[in-house]
Amino acid sequence: MAIPEAHPDEPIEPILPEVPEPPVRVPLKIEDWVSVLILACLALITFGNVIVRYLTDGSFAWTEEISVFLLIVLTMTAGATAFVRNQHIRIELIADGGSPQRQRRLALISSTVVLLFFILLAVLSARMAYDDYSYGDTSPAIGVPNWWYSVWMPILATAIALRMAGMLRRLLRGQA
Repeated sequence: MAIPEAHPDEPIEPILPEVPEPPVRVPLKIEDWVSVLILACLALITFGNVIVRYLTDGSFAWTEEISVFLLIVLTMTAGATAFVRNQHIRIELIADGGSPQRQRRLALISSTVVLLFFILLAVLSARMAYDDYSYGDTSPAIGVPNWWYSVWMPILATAIALRMAGMLRRLLRGQA
C-alpha cells in the first residue's frame, strides 16, 4: 500500500478542531506561560539530578522538595485554565447529554460547587500557611521556612476561585 504524497500547496488539517478561547478579562496566557516555565524548571531540575546521580552516585536532596512544590503550583495553574476552557475531568455523557436547559443547569451546579470548594481551600490553606509562619516550621531538605511553600496554595486557590466566579457570572448571563 502506497503512502500518499503531501503537496506543499494543500493546507494540513488539524487533528482536533480549534476551539475559540473563552471570553475572559484576564488572559489565560498568564497561566499557560507559568505552567510552561514550571514544567521547564522541573525538567531541568530532574535532568540535573540524573546527571549528578550518574556521575557521583549521590543526589541533590533539595530537588525532591522543590519538585513537589513546583508540581503543586503546576497543578493549580493548569487546573485554572482547564476549568475555564471546559477541559476538566467530567463525565461528558452526563454533562453534555440532554436538553440545553439540563446542560446549563448542570454547568451552573458544577461551577458553584467548584467555586465553593476553592474558596474553602483558600481559607483553610491560608490558615495552614499562617500556622507554618507562626510556629516557624522549616523544610527538611533545605531548611527554609515552610510558609514559603504553603503561602502559594491560598493565592492560587483564590485565583482559581476568581476564574470560577467569572465563569459562573458568564453562565448566569448566558454568555458561556
